[in-house]
Amino acid sequence: MKKIARLAICAVGLIALAWAQGPTQFHPGFNLFSKQKDVEVGQAYAAQVRQHTIVVHDPYLSEYVTRVGRRLVASREAQESGFPFTFEVVADPSINAFALPGGPMFINTGLLRAVDNEAQLAGVMGHEMSHVILRHGTNQASKKQLIELPAVLGSQVAGGSLVGQLAQLGIGLGANSVLLKFSRTAESQADLMGSHLMAEAGYNPIEMARFFNKLNAEGGSHGSQFFSDHPNPDNREKAIENEVQRLPPQTYGYETGEFQKMKFIVSHIHEPKPQIQPK
Repeated sequence: MKKIARLAICAVGLIALAWAQGPTQFHPGFNLFSKQKDVEVGQAYAAQVRQHTIVVHDPYLSEYVTRVGRRLVASREAQESGFPFTFEVVADPSINAFALPGGPMFINTGLLRAVDNEAQLAGVMGHEMSHVILRHGTNQASKKQLIELPAVLGSQVAGGSLVGQLAQLGIGLGANSVLLKFSRTAESQADLMGSHLMAEAGYNPIEMARFFNKLNAEGGSHGSQFFSDHPNPDNREKAIENEVQRLPPQTYGYETGEFQKMKFIVSHIHEPKPQIQPK
C-alpha cells in the first residue's frame, strides 16, 4: 500500500510539474515574406483552388465549418497571429484538409465523412491553422529560395503578378509544393499548437491524437492521402497526450450540436472520383 501511495504521489507531482511548466511555446521561423505577403499569396492561390476544385456552396455546411473555425480562431495564439482565416468545403473524397498562407482553409468532404465527432474535426482544423500561424509554408519557401526571393518580393514589375513570379521559382500549388508539404518537425509543432487551440475552444485535444491514430491504423486508401501531405511524426499520439498534460486543467466537451446534421448532408454530396496522380 505504501508503494502504491508513493507512485500516486509521484504521478501527481509529475502532472503538477507539467502544469507549472505550461504549454510548449512556438514562434515562426526565418521568413522573407511579410505577414501581409502571406495573406496576398494565400488569397491568390485560394482563387486558383476555387477554379480547379468543386467548392461546396451548401449554406449549412459553410456555416458549420465556419462556426467550428471561429471557435478555434478565438484562441489566444490565433488572435495574436492576426491572420484572416476563412473556411470552405471541397467535394473531394480523400481524407484531407489544407490551409494556405494567411488563412484560407479548404476542408474535403472526405474528411467530414471520416471524423467520428466534432472534436476530431476541430483537431484537424486546429492543426492546419497552426501551420498558418507558424508560417510554415512561407518559411520553407524562404529557405528554399533564399537568393532569388528578395528580388521577387521587392520588385514592382509592371503587369507581373507575385504568384506568377513565385511560380517561376517553383513555389506554387503543384505536387510537393513547399507551401503545403511540411517536415515532420513542422507537423509536430502544428500538432502541439493545434492542441492549444482545441483546448481553449473547449474541445478535448486527445481527440486529435485519436483521429490520427485511427488513420494510421487504417492505412491504405483511408490514411495515405492525409499522411502523404502530412508526414506522421514519431510518437505523434504520445506527444499530443504529453502536451495536454501541460495545459491548464479544463473541462472539455464543447459541441455545436450540429454534427449529426452535417454528417447527413455530407453523405448526400456527390464527389468526383479521385484522379490518379502521375508518378
